[in-house]
Amino acid sequence: MTKKFELYIFDWDGTLMDSIDHISSSLAAAAADINLVDLGTERYKGIIGLGLAEAMAELYPDADVTTQKELCDRYRHHFFDESNGKSSLFDGTHEMLASLKEKGPKMAVATGKARRGLTRVFDETGYHSMFHASRCADESGSKPAPHMLHEIMSELNVTPDKTLMIGDSKYDMQMANNAGVDCVAVSYGVHGCEELQQHSPLTCCENIAELSDWLHMHIK
Repeated sequence: MTKKFELYIFDWDGTLMDSIDHISSSLAAAAADINLVDLGTERYKGIIGLGLAEAMAELYPDADVTTQKELCDRYRHHFFDESNGKSSLFDGTHEMLASLKEKGPKMAVATGKARRGLTRVFDETGYHSMFHASRCADESGSKPAPHMLHEIMSELNVTPDKTLMIGDSKYDMQMANNAGVDCVAVSYGVHGCEELQQHSPLTCCENIAELSDWLHMHIK
């Protein structure tokens, strides 16, 4: 029997929005501002999904608290600088979300972004109305802790067995595992299927079209 879900919780960066390069370049620019070594695109990509403070501690564990705070401040400066361009939604994302909204499942976002960042992209995309709830790392807890998922499920009154997490990073999968909910992986973001499958997703989708088809088949 095909399992059905009442609530779809999406990661944002790398799952719905093609923002990985923008995040990586902003991290590199922040490091350069305070004369820290550039760790390279692949290393920066590997921490996408964590909250910002947790990401900086992972990237530069020997930096003191003051330096890590400065890194966070410089990252925000570069990320929100309009001259650095804007990230865009992956092709097909709007169509997928609009179609799902018509079908009736509850939808939410659980992201490593700060609330300021999510509010900004919601404003830019007009997607506030697409989602029934959202949680950010700076107001709950960073992935892979389960707090964001627990809070969303409580707010929307949906049980773990009827909830699905969708994400592109191992942190998304680990958060789902820690919260006791099923997960679906996508391989077009931060981590590939081989790494993501170590955390027991129900499937690993290679593009938005494949993800959309799978989600539509599993609506309760």
